[in-house]
Amino acid sequence: MSANSTELPLDVVADAALDHRKSKEQAQTRWLSGLGRLGGRAMAVAIGAPLLAGLLLVVQAWLVADTLERAIGGGVARAELATGIALIAALFVARAGLSYLAESNGSLAAEHVISRVRLALFRKTLSERPDWSASRASGAISAAIVDQAESLEGFLARFLPAMIQAAILPMAFAVIVLPVDWVAGMLLLVTAPLIPVFMALAGWGAEAAKRSEAVAFARLSAYFADRLRGMLTLKLFGRAEAETRAVGEASEQLRQSTMRVLRIAFLSSAVLEFFAALGVAGTALYIGLTFLGMVNLRFDVLTLQAGLFCLLMAPEVYQPLRLLAAHYHDRAGAKASIAELDTLFEGLPEVSPKSTSQKERATSPRATDATIVATGLTVRAPDRTGAVLDGVTFRIEAGEQVAIVGESGSGKTTLLEAVARLRGHEGSVTIGGDPEIGETQLRQMLAFLGQKPRLFQGTIAENIRLGRRDASEADVRAAAERAVVSDFADLLPLGLETPVGEGGLGLSGGEAHRVALARIYLRSPDILLLDEPTAHLDGATEERVIDGMLDFAKGRTLIVATHSRTLAARMERSLRVAGGQLMPVLRAKPKAVSRSGGVA
Repeated sequence: MSANSTELPLDVVADAALDHRKSKEQAQTRWLSGLGRLGGRAMAVAIGAPLLAGLLLVVQAWLVADTLERAIGGGVARAELATGIALIAALFVARAGLSYLAESNGSLAAEHVISRVRLALFRKTLSERPDWSASRASGAISAAIVDQAESLEGFLARFLPAMIQAAILPMAFAVIVLPVDWVAGMLLLVTAPLIPVFMALAGWGAEAAKRSEAVAFARLSAYFADRLRGMLTLKLFGRAEAETRAVGEASEQLRQSTMRVLRIAFLSSAVLEFFAALGVAGTALYIGLTFLGMVNLRFDVLTLQAGLFCLLMAPEVYQPLRLLAAHYHDRAGAKASIAELDTLFEGLPEVSPKSTSQKERATSPRATDATIVATGLTVRAPDRTGAVLDGVTFRIEAGEQVAIVGESGSGKTTLLEAVARLRGHEGSVTIGGDPEIGETQLRQMLAFLGQKPRLFQGTIAENIRLGRRDASEADVRAAAERAVVSDFADLLPLGLETPVGEGGLGLSGGEAHRVALARIYLRSPDILLLDEPTAHLDGATEERVIDGMLDFAKGRTLIVATHSRTLAARMERSLRVAGGQLMPVLRAKPKAVSRSGGVA
């Protein structure tokens, strides 16, 4: 390496990568921990009920030991023990009720939080530009929203309450046993903390294996969804059997990853049971030898009640730790899923405790100025080798009607997509003088019609009504007539109630464009960005569509990208895209005619 080289040493690069990974994992852990606070009252009940049940357990164990001592050592009659037995039964029922309450509220809290996470991921998906979605497999995105989010259920409903119990109850039980018998208490105090240490060692391996499983599952979901979408093409080219084998191999890899996770989970449970058995056995051995007089480490005599109480509490000290071990893989699975979400969505979304209501969204502030100003607008090609638009600057006043013309591939569509925030760009595009207009506000005031409008399986009227769900039949009919949809729909037996297939199957390209135009007419956007709105139309139909379009666009900003000279001629002005630049099109002034009929 030369002395003036700017390359960094490999160890510095490795340390920086490690620090970045650690900071990212810490951010993911904070995000995951913050989800528990979104559970609200249900999560508080799921955590608090087991702690209260633990307090009742101490009382129950003491009553059981006292009843047995009175019955065995004191020879008390059965009738005199009835009150104590009834109280023990009542405590048992109360603990069972608290257990049910904790479990049901934990599931309720997890369901609430997962719905919020899914909503946040869905909103993030919708807020991104189409090129962001196109760069990711749709199967991976859907698997992340559905399956990866679902893996948080175990963490929220089971692991979080178990973690609180394991942090409080074992030490509390050991401290309670300590004044009854200091040897048994110290034995429990020393052995109980060892279990989480060995659990953590096994848990690190489980987390790594679970992360590998999450990646394998995401890949399989994306692979399967892509092959399912292209099934017809694969069949036509004779690749169906080969792709079936490939899906089977990917499924086998997922199975192996899952089995690795289960092996480590069983190992962690075995480690816990081993140390728990040692602790319980050690306590029982000490109590037994003390009763036999072979060990005497106490300052007074160990009573039957005290010995039984210590024996009853010894397994309960380790029970919260057993529960934590049983659900420790839920934490590993949640962390692996969070890492996958972080990678796929390039950051974890902010999860709000409450969803925004339809009324709140409808009353959000809306700009009234629809002036569009672009400064230094540069849009690069996907391969980053050149610029489709290079430093374009323009201003379109509110209410102005402008045509964007140019050769195919010159950048007309790119310009409209950049204005609509559907494509990444350099430079600035402001609407109404606000460079930071919100996404919701922008979508309310702007309508975009691409060259391939998206129609869904349903009737023609249902596809039009997507523009405004509460539109009446009269509003739908008026929009259809303005977009000249009624011309072909009224010729069909069912009219506007005629069903169409997914993607507009059953309609021609021009008919699909008109249905999409009618959908826009149901809205009240301030800005209309239309890409080839009159393509595939004959001359007479085009004139009628243009009439309806200009009538609707009165008082609105209208920008159309078009090859149609008829449409461009009826706009107030035209701009031509060529060589990455935008320039005005000079129109020939009409020649004046003299009073005598000659040309002046």
